[in-house]
Amino acid sequence: MSGFTTATVTGREAGTGTADVWLLPEHAIAAFAEEHGGDRLLSPAERDRMARLLRPETRQRFLAKRLLCRAALSARTGRPLDGWRFAIGRHGRPEPESDVDGVRFSLAATEGLVVCAVTVGRACGVDVERDVVSAESAHHISKFFASEELLDLSALDPGALCARVGELWVLKEAYLKAQGVGLHRSLAEFSFASRGPADEERITVRDTVRPGSWSFELFRPGPQHLVALAVEGDHRSAGRHTWLTGPEKPTDSR
Repeated sequence: MSGFTTATVTGREAGTGTADVWLLPEHAIAAFAEEHGGDRLLSPAERDRMARLLRPETRQRFLAKRLLCRAALSARTGRPLDGWRFAIGRHGRPEPESDVDGVRFSLAATEGLVVCAVTVGRACGVDVERDVVSAESAHHISKFFASEELLDLSALDPGALCARVGELWVLKEAYLKAQGVGLHRSLAEFSFASRGPADEERITVRDTVRPGSWSFELFRPGPQHLVALAVEGDHRSAGRHTWLTGPEKPTDSR
């Protein structure tokens, strides 16, 4: 990604089963798109879909997601940017049309930030949300959670409850995206265990409907955003994070 500064937020080995997580701030999207071919790199179907989006900022994020996934996949595999074609899965998730060494990816975007996770040989899911969940939103969202999670939430003060609901929401989104089902599955069918005050324990999920081994990571790339990553398998380190910044406005990766 020649014209861009890259800042490694956390250093991890990029082996099979771990994820490369690319973070593109919104201020850098225009320069990133120009450097990576803009909408010329998109398929006709992708251009048509983007054209149907009504708001300019929504079209910008759509283009950023489509270009960022190509750049991230190429960085992992060495395949050229224009060599990627995608098929849409049953629940709307895009996947590479041809199997390139088992490479998988997941995309997420919100106001201010676009994120892409790439793995090899493992399913992955990523989600990003902006700002803290309000008390009203926390009350509404938590209605869809598992009974074990509701019990844990009942013991928290209002501020901690809102923060925890936000964490559970992004974790659940990332987990369901990794499974390829999105919100077509009930959020109450699985639960995340409560964490200690230092949040040093590993994040674990209890899922009797679709049991399996998963690794999770929850982090704030900045004060306004919360990112969750889900990677299939048991890994002590789920991801290596790289923050992309435009050449004119570097971003503090802390």
